[in-house]
Amino acid sequence: MRIWAWVAVGSALGGGVRFVARDLFELLGTLSFPWDTLFVNITGSLLIGFFATLTEPDGRLMLPTHIRQFVMTGFCGGYTTFSILSLESLALIERSPWLGGLNLALTALTCLLAVWCGHMLARRLNQLTWG
Repeated sequence: MRIWAWVAVGSALGGGVRFVARDLFELLGTLSFPWDTLFVNITGSLLIGFFATLTEPDGRLMLPTHIRQFVMTGFCGGYTTFSILSLESLALIERSPWLGGLNLALTALTCLLAVWCGHMLARRLNQLTWG
């Protein structure tokens, strides 16, 4: 099977697990704060950090590329995109703490700005009258 198919299957599984996590937190009645998102971002970051290090060339577990992509790009990406941001930022911090910090700050600020822009554009579109 081609790598993209492995990634697609992993993404579907990760997204499904993410959906279940949301349901569980809803059952617990904790959605007044996005605890589900925080939980998913933390556990996804833990998983990708552990798996990436365990399966890197110097790691204990040698796995084929398609399995690594299934877990890291597919499952973790479907579960949370924050996991790859965390992994990439760690790599940057190890090379240059300044660049790693810049990546995190830029991502947080620009994504918050982008979501606000999208929100405002849609709000304007919702207020338009047609014909």
